[in-house]
Amino acid sequence: MQRHREDASVLVPGIAAPSTVACCRSLRPRGVRTVVGSESRSTPAATSAYRDEFVGLPDPETDLAAYGDALRSLADRTDIETIVPVREEDVYVLANRRDEFATDVATPWPAFETLRRVQDRVDLFAAADAAGVAAPETALLDEWDDWDRETIVKPRYTVAAPAYLGSSAAHATIGSTEYQPPGTEPDRQAEIDTRGHVPLVQERIPDSPEYGFFALYDHGDPVATFQHCQRRGWKYCGGPSAYRESVFIPELEDAGRALLDELEWHGLAMVEFLRDPSDGEFKLMEINPRFWSSLPFSVRAGADFPAYYWQLATGEPITSEPTYEVGMGGHLLRGELSYVHSVATEEYPLVERPSLGTAVREVATSLVAHPRFDYAVADDPVPFVQDGVNLVRTWLGDRSATAETGDDGTEPTGATPTIDRPASEPAQTDGGPTGPQSGSSDDGTR
Repeated sequence: MQRHREDASVLVPGIAAPSTVACCRSLRPRGVRTVVGSESRSTPAATSAYRDEFVGLPDPETDLAAYGDALRSLADRTDIETIVPVREEDVYVLANRRDEFATDVATPWPAFETLRRVQDRVDLFAAADAAGVAAPETALLDEWDDWDRETIVKPRYTVAAPAYLGSSAAHATIGSTEYQPPGTEPDRQAEIDTRGHVPLVQERIPDSPEYGFFALYDHGDPVATFQHCQRRGWKYCGGPSAYRESVFIPELEDAGRALLDELEWHGLAMVEFLRDPSDGEFKLMEINPRFWSSLPFSVRAGADFPAYYWQLATGEPITSEPTYEVGMGGHLLRGELSYVHSVATEEYPLVERPSLGTAVREVATSLVAHPRFDYAVADDPVPFVQDGVNLVRTWLGDRSATAETGDDGTEPTGATPTIDRPASEPAQTDGGPTGPQSGSSDDGTR
């Protein structure tokens, strides 16, 4: 569906991760009006010089149906050409109601039947097996019986949605990835009750570098691809990406394409792999079917995915073969601060902690050698400032909550919950959970 107006606009959900800002910075100079929609006015993209309009939206984590209705209402606007998914809830709503959206906007995202094969990790690993793509040994919690080795327990689904959890979706917390020490078995029923579903158990791959294969597909055909290797996470044990470098590894390209080809993919995808040190093989962790947190780095390296997405959505030809520079590095400064803080104050028994001096020296060296930053750019500085303000607000809020908690661990009488929650924590990531098993949940909050 094409409308081609002079005021053609794109709707980008505003989240804490830098992906929204990257879309605005890429598309506004191309003459595309950028409409940022968010449940929080403090999302950094709302302050960007490349943002034309801000609209308030319901919070999808508390009312997914209302959020979908709001997106659908905005799609009725004659200037909105398409919507950009930047988190799991976005692509779920867009795919689940794809036929409705298709009457008014371009829909460069998968049909729901295809999306389910990705957001349901049981189906995803079955697809990987069919495509000949390696993966760690994985099974449902109620089917796993080998607790003598290191394992992780992780959600089966990537979003708490009715199509996956049924009526329990409204109150379930699907949870995050948790390490299970050898010789211990989790309380299966408690895990199921808390998460609202039967989670997965997966063998842990120790000391495994994390790699991302990024792609935009047009009905089964790749339009553009990109790769990076995460060099540092938010924690010294891993987690969301603080520093990464662009790479090109044929085996990684082959694995990523084989899986997306098997799925007959359409739209955006970040395929996360761990490289098993024992054999060098890339092993699948998950697919994130939307834009990734480190999108500004992809664009800086030459892979301008927001532009490719817009061209695909509007039927414009991509006039040259998309390429990117290999060997570039890029940083999220807040992530680098978190990394140094984790070295100074935290302990992860499974991962050797570097000395504080070594950590500071490595961060400083890479900042000088690769001065490219997700938020901090000269012509659009305010999102970086806003992200810092959000970080301080979160830090002060955490300290205040700790101070206001009684000796018995309960909230004292008269404490008032925060209503205007700043958008300071990433709603999507690209580098794994902040725990001893890396590589799950495009960058780690699930």
